[in-house]
Amino acid sequence: MAFKLSSILKLFRVIKNQFVSDVAIDLGTCTTLIYVKGSGVVLNEPTVVAIDTNTKKCLAIGTEAKKMLGRTPDDIKAIRPMKDGVISDFEMVELLLRKFLDKVQKKKLFTRPRVIICVPSGITEVEKRAVRDSAEAAGAREVFLVSEPIAAAIGIDLPVHSATGNMVIDIGGGTTEIAVIALSGIVTNNSIRVAGDELDDAIFQYIKKNYNIIIGEQTAEQIKIDLGNAFPTNTDDNLEVKGRDLVSGIPKTIRLTSHEVRDAIQEPLSMIIEAIRLTLEKTPPELASDIVNSGIYMAGGGALLRGIDALIREETNLPVKIAEDAHKSVVIGAGRILDDMSQYEKVIFQMKRE
Repeated sequence: MAFKLSSILKLFRVIKNQFVSDVAIDLGTCTTLIYVKGSGVVLNEPTVVAIDTNTKKCLAIGTEAKKMLGRTPDDIKAIRPMKDGVISDFEMVELLLRKFLDKVQKKKLFTRPRVIICVPSGITEVEKRAVRDSAEAAGAREVFLVSEPIAAAIGIDLPVHSATGNMVIDIGGGTTEIAVIALSGIVTNNSIRVAGDELDDAIFQYIKKNYNIIIGEQTAEQIKIDLGNAFPTNTDDNLEVKGRDLVSGIPKTIRLTSHEVRDAIQEPLSMIIEAIRLTLEKTPPELASDIVNSGIYMAGGGALLRGIDALIREETNLPVKIAEDAHKSVVIGAGRILDDMSQYEKVIFQMKRE
C-alpha cells in the first residue's frame, strides 16, 4: 500500500510539472534573468519595453526593445520600467513580466507558476508590495521575495546557514548591495543607488564636458564595457566614439582612451568604496575576523568591470573574489531557493496581506 501511495505521489508530481513550472526572477534595472525549475537559467534579456503610444500595444520586449532605445519616432516609446532597482512604471513591469513568463513557460493548461523575485536589501514595504502585485497581475500564483545579497551568496555557494560571516557585494545596474551574511540573515548591509547606470551617466557627462559632444545611452554603456577600468593599468586602449557636436549640431567622431574613462567613473566608484567602508565599520568584530579570512565576494554585472576587484583590494586590504558567472549569481541563488524552499525558508521575506 505504501509502495502504491509513493508511486501515485511520484506520478502526481510528474503530471503537475507538465502543467506548471515554478520560476525565479532577478528583475534588474538593466537586465532580467529567469530561472525555471528543472531547466536552469532560460532567459537573460534587457529590462526594456517598446510600446506604440497611440494604441498602447506592446511592440517589443527585451533585446528587441533595447535596440530601439534612443532611435524611436514619436509614436513609439522604448521604456526602462525599473529605476534604481525598484519599479518606476508599474504597468510596464506587469506587461514585461507577463511577456517574459509566457516566453519561458511551455504551452500548458495551467500556467500560474509560483515565483521568487529578487529585490534590493534596502527596499521599502511599499516597493515590496509593488513587486508582488506586478508579478501577481502578470500571472503568478504565489509570489515570494528574497534579498539580492542573500540570493547572490547562495548562488556563489557560500554557507549562508552557518555562523561564519561572509561579505557579498552585488553591483547591478541600479543598486550596489553590500551585505555581511550569517545564520541565514543579513547582519549589516548598505544598499546604495549607485551602480552601472551611474557609471554610464558619468561617461556621458565626461564626454559632454570635455568634448562638447552628446552621446547616446547605449553608446555610454558600450564604452564602459569596452574601455571601462577601475584600476590603473600599463596599457591605454582607445576607442572611436561617435556623437553629436553640441555647438554645430553635426555628427562628430572622437577617440577616447581607457585612462579618460577611468577618470570619468572615479566619482561613482569612490561612492561604492565609501559604502563598503561604512558596512565594514558596522560589522561586529567576530564577523569582521571571518571576513579577513574569507575575503569579499563580488557578484552582479558591475563585478565584470575591469580592475574593480583590484581597487577594492587596494582600498580595504582584504582578499576579493569575483564569482564565476557573476551576472547570473543572484538568479542562480534564487533558483536554488526555489528548488528547496523548506531549507531556505528563513531567507524569504514574510509579507503580510492587508
